[in-house]
Amino acid sequence: KDSEIVADKIISAGSIFLGNYSCESAGDYASGTNHTLPTNGYARTFSGVSIDSFVKKVTFQKLSAEGIKNLGPTVEIMAEAEHLQAHKNAVTLRLREIER
Repeated sequence: KDSEIVADKIISAGSIFLGNYSCESAGDYASGTNHTLPTNGYARTFSGVSIDSFVKKVTFQKLSAEGIKNLGPTVEIMAEAEHLQAHKNAVTLRLREIER
C-alpha cells in the first residue's frame, strides 16, 4: 500500500519489487531485472548481474599545472601518511618543475 514510502528506507537489496503487481517472477523473467541477484548480505556491496558486469570501464585524468598545484600538497601529505614515498616524489617533482 505504501511501497513508495518504504522504498526510500531500503538501502541494501538485490532488487526491490514495489506494489502488489510487482512480483519477483516478473522481475526474474520479463520486467527488466534478472534472476541473478546477490544473496547472503552481498547486496550491501554488489548489485545484480547486468550489462555493467561485463563492461570494462577505463577512466582518464588530465591535470593542468594549476590542477597539480592545487591538489599536489594534499597528495604529498596523504602519500607520506601511507609511507608511499614514490607517490609523494611523483608530485613533488612536478611541483618543482612548475616553480622553475
